[in-house]
Amino acid sequence: MTEKPLDSSAELPGAWSPADEEAAIYQRWVDAGYFTADADSDKPPFTIVLPPPNVTGSLHMGHALNHTLMDLMTRRRRMQGYEVLWLPGMDHAGIATQNVVERDLAAEGLSRHDLGRERFVERVWAWKAEYGGRILAQMRRLGDGVDWSRERFTMDESLSRAVQTMFKRLYDDGLIYRAERIINWCPRCHTALSDIEVEHSEDEGELISIRYGDGENSIVVATTRAETMLGDTAVAVHPDDERYRHLVGTEVELPLTGRRIPIVADEHVDPEFGTGAVKVTPAHDPNDFEIGRRHNLPMPSIMDERAVITVPGPFEGLDRFEARPAVVAALREQGRIVAEKRPYLHAVGHCSRCDTVVEPRLSLQWWVKVEPLARAAGDAVRDGRTRIHPPELAKRYFDWVDNMHDWTISRQLWWGHRIPVWYGPDGQMVCVGPDEQPPSGEGWTQDPDVLDTWFSSGLWPFSTLGWPESTKDLKRFYPTSVLSTGYDILFFWVARMMMMGLVAMDGVQPFDHVYLHGLIRDAHGKKMSKSRGNVIDPLEWMDRYGADATRFTLARGANPGADMALAEEWAAGSRNFGTKLWNATRFALMNGATVATAVPPAAELTEADRWILGRLARVVSEVDGLLDDYQFAKAVDLLYHFTWDELCDWYLELAKVQFAGEHAEGTRAVLGHVLDVVLRLLHPVIPFVTERLWKALTGGESIVIASWPTADESFADATADKRIGDVQKLVTEIRRFRSDQGLKPGQRVAAQLSGAGFAGVDGHEGAIFSLARLTEAADGFTASAAIDVSLSEGVAHVALDLSGAVDVAAERKRLEKDLAVAQKELKQTEGKLGNESFLAKAPADVVEKIRSRREVAAADIDRITARLDTLGVSPS
Repeated sequence: MTEKPLDSSAELPGAWSPADEEAAIYQRWVDAGYFTADADSDKPPFTIVLPPPNVTGSLHMGHALNHTLMDLMTRRRRMQGYEVLWLPGMDHAGIATQNVVERDLAAEGLSRHDLGRERFVERVWAWKAEYGGRILAQMRRLGDGVDWSRERFTMDESLSRAVQTMFKRLYDDGLIYRAERIINWCPRCHTALSDIEVEHSEDEGELISIRYGDGENSIVVATTRAETMLGDTAVAVHPDDERYRHLVGTEVELPLTGRRIPIVADEHVDPEFGTGAVKVTPAHDPNDFEIGRRHNLPMPSIMDERAVITVPGPFEGLDRFEARPAVVAALREQGRIVAEKRPYLHAVGHCSRCDTVVEPRLSLQWWVKVEPLARAAGDAVRDGRTRIHPPELAKRYFDWVDNMHDWTISRQLWWGHRIPVWYGPDGQMVCVGPDEQPPSGEGWTQDPDVLDTWFSSGLWPFSTLGWPESTKDLKRFYPTSVLSTGYDILFFWVARMMMMGLVAMDGVQPFDHVYLHGLIRDAHGKKMSKSRGNVIDPLEWMDRYGADATRFTLARGANPGADMALAEEWAAGSRNFGTKLWNATRFALMNGATVATAVPPAAELTEADRWILGRLARVVSEVDGLLDDYQFAKAVDLLYHFTWDELCDWYLELAKVQFAGEHAEGTRAVLGHVLDVVLRLLHPVIPFVTERLWKALTGGESIVIASWPTADESFADATADKRIGDVQKLVTEIRRFRSDQGLKPGQRVAAQLSGAGFAGVDGHEGAIFSLARLTEAADGFTASAAIDVSLSEGVAHVALDLSGAVDVAAERKRLEKDLAVAQKELKQTEGKLGNESFLAKAPADVVEKIRSRREVAAADIDRITARLDTLGVSPS
């Protein structure tokens, strides 16, 4: 790049306007093909597959955080010379999408059954074409540098082929089977759910103790679901429980039914819980199901798919929640209720899609035998093929994969990948692969169920690259480099992709690194929810502050594995940072800053120039180390403080003085170089404003394809660091003293500086007087105030003439008011800390905060009192 002096007036307007520029900048990037990966490139590959959002979804803060971090990683790697593929796409979201379309049909007075399966699926595809994928447009607003030419959908033909291939392989290997087991059933969605699709909450209910049988042979059981007693087929006790040993092997009459059921001994029963006896309903409880299998008990289902009672009798036709009080009333009438506890808090499972209370139900479903797959997924992390960041979250991963239950993969839906199994008229069952013809003839039917959405999304890292075909993309970009996702779906998705990837790719892991970020919470640390009214919409933030400010706020809070509290004022602060960067670049251009092939040799530069270049080198090195370690928050915070505190607040001010001297040209080159590097370092976080500024500064094509900075340690200069550090300390202390004296920031006062410390910063007198708003002492100078500042070479003595510079009466009034506030605070905090009762009860962190408040108040009193003394008055 040749040296290019610029005049800002033609390059940059007075202010950055995100709403006017971001969309056009993004489209230019896409049109230029910067985000399109080349499978024939000889660059090292770097691959991220986007966690596919639901086709029904829209961008929320969790998406915005994860997309920001993925974009940060891919933009940086692209600048570092990698062939980057960030592959986007969407999930068909079986239950969620079917629910949306069924609601639309209900508004027309129709159900899916009125349309039939084929027409209903056509209706869903039509809905997807018209309304699906809103989030993709929102990703563009955020600045996602994804390869749109490779966009995928889990129901695409090629991905459907991958699903069918994987099902067939697992089926043939005996890892997919069909069996009757207890599953989580959603009576609203009319489908089975896997364990991870059930959300548990502490709900209020009732605990009813019921006496089964009469006299000495009676036994009491307790339940929160009285209606399920209609399906009891035994009562179980622990074999070592002396209270019930004489009853084991006998029978007891089940109330309301007239049936007699056995009392069995089973080690699963906890004799310390409740009465030590439990009712056994094998068809409606997973633990009871296992007891039923061990004791060969009948397993009658008592509810249909809508959770309506089907047992003949007075409760038939009642919804389960209508049947519950009716059963309790009937038991009370017979004198069978021994005790009732209301309200009774207990864990209740809810459908994660519609919040309906889940009903455990015995059902014939398709399952994946996960034990060998989960073991392999655990081994891939244990042997280092895949590394989890932060490492402490690996334990959660192992807790899950080492204790995983078989996975229910069939769903009683119409939208999704249909299970590729056909049933014949004589009980035959045939699994069909993608290149095989299904059996035909009279009596052959395909399984009506579809696969769990997580089955197809579990193939995402390789199905999107063309598997099962051996494509260029698969060879080039698998395994993927990083999976970035929230720790809350470590179990849902990460483990499933690991299991599937290791099977499909012969033991090669689907990703080398897993980065887990935390959840977004409100400013008070509360979980965001619509019911609380504390949800923050990233689209509103982008409207108000721009995409860069939204991204910067999220990245600056992204500590690995830790939840993030978020407040709107932080987005406003991030916007202000962008404004600071904009103004700094405009200032540089106004003053003829250049970006040359190289900055002048160190010998031709000032100490201030060498200091900022040395600091820049350390920042580049530290940022690289932090980003390599997924410490995004620390890296962004480092860039924030370097840019704002050191570059803008110090070097720009020093540069103003140097522009008027003999080193002006060198300073222009240094300032241009530092800004160029800072813009490139910040680009992955705030891509839009850095693109605009970098092009104006350098005249380059696009910062997207600029090279990532490398640390140049050649300008490191310990002497310059020390002397500029002394200048900063001296100016800071003078500014603080001026503020304490009540001087206005721009008010200049005469001063005289002396001492060994001041001599140690010789050559910087002009900068010190300019930055501290001082004027040279004239003849007849008389000091009215003075401070001493300890610097590396000794003490600098600063004498100032404040006569006439301060309104003494107004300043005294202000200080006395501040003093009264500080004295009141000291009295209150000392009162609390002197209260033994308070100290005994208050949490340690609360006590520590009060101690800190007391120390601050005491320091304020000393400072204000000293200032009043200098005004010639003693506080009353």
